[in-house]
Amino acid sequence: MELDQLLHKHFGYTTFRPGQKEVIEAILQRNDVIALLPTGMGKSLCYQLPAYALQKSVLIVSPLLSLMQDQVEELKRFGEKRVVALNSFLAPTEKRYVLHFLEQYRFIFTSPEMLLQQQVQERLTQMELGLIVVDEAHCISQWGFDFRPDYLRIGEWFAKDNRPPILALSATATSKVVQDIRETLSLQTPFEFMYNVDRPNIHLGRVLLENRAEKANWLMQHMKATAGPGILYVSSRKRAQQYCDAFLQMGIRTAAYHAGYGAEDRQFIQQQFIDDELEWIVATNAFGMGINKPNIRQVIHETMPANIANYMQEIGRAGRDGQSALAILLYCEGDEELAKFVVTGDLPTAGHVDRYQELLAQQGQPVSMLKNGELSETAFRVLDYWVQRESTEQVKARFNHLALEKYRAVDDMHKLIQTKDCIREQLVEYFGQKLQKRPENCCENCGIHYDKIKKVRLQEEKKSEMASWERRLQQLLIGM
Repeated sequence: MELDQLLHKHFGYTTFRPGQKEVIEAILQRNDVIALLPTGMGKSLCYQLPAYALQKSVLIVSPLLSLMQDQVEELKRFGEKRVVALNSFLAPTEKRYVLHFLEQYRFIFTSPEMLLQQQVQERLTQMELGLIVVDEAHCISQWGFDFRPDYLRIGEWFAKDNRPPILALSATATSKVVQDIRETLSLQTPFEFMYNVDRPNIHLGRVLLENRAEKANWLMQHMKATAGPGILYVSSRKRAQQYCDAFLQMGIRTAAYHAGYGAEDRQFIQQQFIDDELEWIVATNAFGMGINKPNIRQVIHETMPANIANYMQEIGRAGRDGQSALAILLYCEGDEELAKFVVTGDLPTAGHVDRYQELLAQQGQPVSMLKNGELSETAFRVLDYWVQRESTEQVKARFNHLALEKYRAVDDMHKLIQTKDCIREQLVEYFGQKLQKRPENCCENCGIHYDKIKKVRLQEEKKSEMASWERRLQQLLIGM
């Protein structure tokens, strides 16, 4: 059956979006593929359709539980029953059942950590997979070296002669990230499809303020006057809760979202947002990857992101329906120093490396560094991974290099905020591309008519509600 016929039969579409058919054809010719398709351009179809064309199971390695669940539910909406998420949500009996009948599933979603479990690997080795997919593949570079080293280990499992083609998918990636993907996954002369990262319907705002108190005041006034749905990104769990409480006091349907919540709670909050039961999510950067909500009208950053790639990923969650959306970044002097502190907070130091080796030499347990609070769980996991693969001096040099890279990334983000040139053009050029067309209401520097973009809040607040909101605002400012 022709690809166009399969597309209509299984998904009801009559035409492919730009890039989809070319990627699928390369996969069906058994080529490894790296595909960079902008958010909202239908990346998932690039592995969904090959499953039907090949009549074989497809393994999808996905970074987040919530993302897996979204993708499973999406396939079920199209009538696909042979789909499963092999993750920590499964009870032991459910996991045993899924593994026993694994070859009966057409789509198998899992995480890097689950993929590395021996029983999972043994079961997959017994199957004839049609395709392996690494979704949100930029996480290999963004997380693998200093956050989730299991992303680097999956490449070791992929490096075998008889494996099926690998498809690495992402919305944004620099040339360095593409190189990391290529090397980590042991891709064999991959076909690379790079499409323009620009999202012309997202208008890029920037507001320069004096201090955090001014930011809080600006946000309260903005929320009072405009409507969502929207995401407010903040730098900490504490701040997420503070803003959430203030917005609830104003009568705005809001929830905080961060890693302090359990996986089920986060999934529930995300589903409420998708179903329009919540208007705003106040979140750390733990929220949003792969979220299937097309009508997000605003993404606001209360402080600067750690790097341009994160910024591009996060604002890309707005306007997936193609309608106008607004991305506003708030900045005050000193935000860059806070960002540098945050990005290196979980990075082991040379002292940690020495301490690990000292405990090892004394026949002690390096894991005691975790138990004693010397290192966070993330930092210990990263340290443990690298000391088993490199010499002490190499590990120290690696962590020093990673810290410098993170500082440079913050500096790049700071320069983008300070630029007097077109913000959109600078963004696109960062990813090695050229801006094709400057849209109306392009960015803060080109000029934005906010009154033409903002959706006005319709509800009229009572005086008592206003007074309550003002009291909460004062508490918020004092708390910050």
